[in-house]
Amino acid sequence: MDPRQIVAAFLTLTMFAMLANMIKRDHFDSVEELKLPGALGVHFDTITVTEQSLVTLPRVSKGPWTEDGQELKPCWTKPVLKEAEQSKGFITFSLTNGPEYHVSQIADAVVVARYLGATLVLPDIRGSKPGENRNFQEIYDVEKFLNNLNGVIRVAKDHPAELSTGKLAVVRVPNRVNEEHITENIEPIFRENGNLRVATYFPSVNMRKTEQKNNLDSAACLAMFGTLEFQPEVHEVVDSMVERLRTLSRKSDGQFIAVDLRVEILEKKGCQGSGSAGRKTCYNAQEIGVFLRKIGFNRDTTIYLTQSRWHSSLDALRDIFPKTYTKEGIVPADKKAKFLDSESFEFEKAMDFYICSQSDVFVPAISGLFYANVAGKRIASGRTQILVPADIPGSSASASNFISPYVSKKNHLAYSCFC
Repeated sequence: MDPRQIVAAFLTLTMFAMLANMIKRDHFDSVEELKLPGALGVHFDTITVTEQSLVTLPRVSKGPWTEDGQELKPCWTKPVLKEAEQSKGFITFSLTNGPEYHVSQIADAVVVARYLGATLVLPDIRGSKPGENRNFQEIYDVEKFLNNLNGVIRVAKDHPAELSTGKLAVVRVPNRVNEEHITENIEPIFRENGNLRVATYFPSVNMRKTEQKNNLDSAACLAMFGTLEFQPEVHEVVDSMVERLRTLSRKSDGQFIAVDLRVEILEKKGCQGSGSAGRKTCYNAQEIGVFLRKIGFNRDTTIYLTQSRWHSSLDALRDIFPKTYTKEGIVPADKKAKFLDSESFEFEKAMDFYICSQSDVFVPAISGLFYANVAGKRIASGRTQILVPADIPGSSASASNFISPYVSKKNHLAYSCFC
């Protein structure tokens, strides 16, 4: 045989061997057995690679990550204010408990003011402690608020002098108030007093769309989804935090998960049992870690938690996903004093609501209004990968099985406002 043919054959075999080794290394070096804390007794099967399995393995995919859907367009027509509908009265109110409440409080106040033909007074923001007040413009963009409601209702930017004397009648308003309730329970008091202070209460967390239409739907949609935007400094800080999370997520193409998990809520009695349907209403850090791992998220996944500062109970989640962060780990250093170290939690709540609305995946470890109103924001922007946690009996499951019913059944109020 020609020596040159022998050399050529040897080189060809060597190249094939090197190529096979590269393929194996690229596809399987990252596969390892997941070791979880022993309390849950969860076992993940070790993946064994054989020569035979090489030819039947599926092509590499993006795993449980999905592409964002198309951003929806508003279905509502901006209602027009008629001069004949105006009165001389004022409606005042306050924003409380964080953006997930603010969204609903704004919507109810706008609906009441429009129906009564009253002027809405720009609200203040009240904290959880007595006397803890902030101006609206400390968190939200006043000019955008006024511009978006222009022609829908009249808004007084400053507190009217005529409201400084005497006590205002206070009326409690159920969330998603309707025309019938306003006519029977609010209008008579307004006509008698001339001015009102309204306070939204929540008989239940109900963000499901209704088939029944009324004349105030457009005003409610606009108020809920088109009025509240953060003022520039707050926007800049939360945008930098999102960018930081995307930088930390290079191995997953900049994608990250936001999990609403707050230790102080988990420790409350409402989180200790199951809901009315027998399903759990809250999941702890370890349960969330196991859930995410079983539906296919790998060890390099970046996770943002709404918990403000690290707590030892979160260690179980970080054992499974080392790149797990709270606000204190990603907020810009020069903004910590103002946004994290102040006695007020309003800025922290604003960060959480925005980041959970912008993340590639949102997981509500706690059911409630935060989950419902974040879901609404995400649906409107096409970010529909909202995964509701569950105890998975087997070793794995498809992430698509846990898409929020708000999305899979399209029964969220947002689907009444956007199309």
